[in-house]
Amino acid sequence: MFGRLFWLSVGSVVYTYAGYPALLAVFARLRRRPAGSAPITPPVTLLITAYNEEDVIAQKLENSLALDYPRDRLQIIVAADGSSDRTVEIVQGFAGRGVELSFSPPRRGKMAAINRAIPHARGEVIVFSDANNLYAPDTLRALVQHFADPAVGAVSGTKVILQGDGALGDSEGVYGRYEAFIKRQETRLSSCIGAVGECMALRRALFEAPPDTIINDDFYMAMRIIQRGYRVVFEPRARSYERISLSARDEVARRARIVAGRYQALVFAPQLLPLRQPLVVWQAVSHKFLRPLAPFAMILALLANIGAVIWPGRGGRGALWRLAPPYGRLMLALQGVFYLLAWLGGRLERTSAAGKLLYLPTFLVNSNAAAMIGLYRFLTRRQTTTWQRVERRAPGALDYAPPSDR
Repeated sequence: MFGRLFWLSVGSVVYTYAGYPALLAVFARLRRRPAGSAPITPPVTLLITAYNEEDVIAQKLENSLALDYPRDRLQIIVAADGSSDRTVEIVQGFAGRGVELSFSPPRRGKMAAINRAIPHARGEVIVFSDANNLYAPDTLRALVQHFADPAVGAVSGTKVILQGDGALGDSEGVYGRYEAFIKRQETRLSSCIGAVGECMALRRALFEAPPDTIINDDFYMAMRIIQRGYRVVFEPRARSYERISLSARDEVARRARIVAGRYQALVFAPQLLPLRQPLVVWQAVSHKFLRPLAPFAMILALLANIGAVIWPGRGGRGALWRLAPPYGRLMLALQGVFYLLAWLGGRLERTSAAGKLLYLPTFLVNSNAAAMIGLYRFLTRRQTTTWQRVERRAPGALDYAPPSDR
């Protein structure tokens, strides 16, 4: 019994992080469905949500005004949600350059700010952005080109973590490239599951306001568009640059909010999943719904392994699958080494090569710890839709370079 539980748990974790991407890549190669594109320039509304962003909002607006897109076809709106610092004052200083402000003093959350600003949007395409990220000059053109295909309802860009923030930034950067690989394969196969909320474009006519209680609004909007028969595609050349959180603790807090939203999405699954599209259902379950369950699989694997060591089974044929001696002790030792490396990775100097390498298991453990925190917040309803601002390093105005698409 213990052996079965162990291998089932390990298998679910391996499938979630490695098996699904591998199968996806195979299917995408066998059944490609390329999204159409053309160099079009429809009227665009760039909608920037902001809460107490006085340190970065001016830089964000300068970056937005400098984008390579016809100025007479670009509307920029800042939706300031209950900001109590100088954010509103700074945005008002850009009014002479065409920047519009949507502001209401009571703080009601990101989605409420978006819903308040949407009636003022004049673009055929709405691009959602945050205040602490910068776009590459051609990001808008890269996003809107796919709307030449009438089957495309939304386009997601890619989040690029700027280099120079040590192992935390490097690990998050590796994770970002891993996610980008999955989204490329999903797009080639059918639709990208979810989107990068700070770099997401959709047809204005398809905008459907999520309920105010929704935490991960980008995932909700993407799935609703897919349900209506449109595709959501990933465009890696549409790049959004940002820095990592100031500390691993801040990054865990940020991820906990995201994972709380994933648990909420599990509850909303009957409403969100397009049951008539089994391929998309498989993608959504594998990509989004299994991830927050991985911590439980890891805990179950450890407990089953300990049980197999305390109450060992008989050896002989199939001893490995039953975790009979010596395999039970061997697997327990390997798990112990993994968690030890994760502990060391959180304490070593991360500027060294060893520190960066050891931080990978730390990053994985921290991500799963964030999932447990997210579950607690979801069950106790302590995770609200108002986002808790996590301090980040400000991205330099010219300190980014386009990475490879491959």
